[in-house]
Amino acid sequence: MQSVNPHNGQVLKTYEEHGQDAIEERLARADRAFHAWSRSSIESRCQLMRRVASVLREQKQEFAELMAREMGKVLKEGLAEIEKCAWCCDFYAEEGPRFLADEESPSDASRSYIRYEPLGAVLAVMPWNFPFWQVFRFAAPSLIAGNVGVLKHASQVSGVSLAIEGIFRKAGFPEHVFTSLLISGEKARALVADPRIKAVTLTGSTVAGQSIASAAGQHLKKSVLELGGSDAYLILDDADVEQAASICSQSRLMNAGQSCIAAKRFIVAKPLMASFLTAMQKHFEAVRWGDPLDAASTMGPLSRVELRQELHEQVQRSIQQGAQLITGGKIPDGSGAYYPPTILAGVKPGMAAFDEELFGPVAAVIEARDEGEAIQLANRSVFGLGSAIFTRHTARAKAIIPQLEAGSVFVNALVKSDPRLPFGGIKASGYGRELSQIGIREFVNIKTVYFA
Repeated sequence: MQSVNPHNGQVLKTYEEHGQDAIEERLARADRAFHAWSRSSIESRCQLMRRVASVLREQKQEFAELMAREMGKVLKEGLAEIEKCAWCCDFYAEEGPRFLADEESPSDASRSYIRYEPLGAVLAVMPWNFPFWQVFRFAAPSLIAGNVGVLKHASQVSGVSLAIEGIFRKAGFPEHVFTSLLISGEKARALVADPRIKAVTLTGSTVAGQSIASAAGQHLKKSVLELGGSDAYLILDDADVEQAASICSQSRLMNAGQSCIAAKRFIVAKPLMASFLTAMQKHFEAVRWGDPLDAASTMGPLSRVELRQELHEQVQRSIQQGAQLITGGKIPDGSGAYYPPTILAGVKPGMAAFDEELFGPVAAVIEARDEGEAIQLANRSVFGLGSAIFTRHTARAKAIIPQLEAGSVFVNALVKSDPRLPFGGIKASGYGRELSQIGIREFVNIKTVYFA
């Protein structure tokens, strides 16, 4: 397994993949660790999670630089990601006892109530694009609930995977309560069958999700999937164009466009199309893309050269299908997996930019003749992760919200995850929820207790 710097293509480090004996040893230790960990008090678990937050903040520069080298995230975004992880740890350390407290539930019993009990080892299959955040949003609630975590991270961020294991160890967590495995996706799928794995969570592509969900279903394991997205942002005819273009550009370009919940499709009311395109182009062309370790860079490279090529092919196909290139769209000279901020206008259903997920800094701008067509175009997707509405009238947004097929709707704001709010999608974007009170209860036994 190799970590390759996407800025210059240099190999950072080669890691030895864990063999079957090492996997067996780590799983056995995780299983033993669970029995002691699950019997510890939730107060002690929360105290340790607060220490994790402290470690994250103490080493945030180091971790941000590690992300920059392994997957190309610019320092400003990397530092924000580490702070968000620390916030998540603090949030669950504060709210976990309340979320997991026994709940009285009146019935015909003399007393009946609900308990929330841990399941065991939760296998997490995680991607490279938010390599700390996506792990901590599973790990913080799962470990506080009394589960243990087994992480299979993307191979290109193996350094991050081992660093996260080290964070829990440094914070004082018992050995093997959190374990990183350096293994392939095929081995991870096989692990789902192991009786010591009680549940599985995956963030990644729809294809990867189908594979893990199939294995989990075959072995009757609980699973939570957060998959791809092609989020639609509706810019209605009464929107503040400058505000909308600024927020839409920020959402499309964060993390070099490599985010499941980044805005992908911009459905613009016909009267606003010209002014919206002008404003968005201004924001896109103002981006300073370059070395993610340079504090002046506002956008880094894509994570791998082959992913850049796939994105460029989608852009080219869309142009051949009739889309208009407004800016960008050309692979730059030089080393690194860089791709310029790109806008495609005149995008319609049937084009690659409409039907497929564009995992990079490419905006697909779509014209809608009226509100009804805007809603219809937004829902014309296999994905259903997030969505946004831009309008000056709250009542209008409220009327549209129930009509959008998505796991979340944000009004006059970019779609984002927040520890206080449930996060997840529908349709090909997955199922189950992370974060909030709902997320911490995904991997617990919801046990009914009844006294005659």
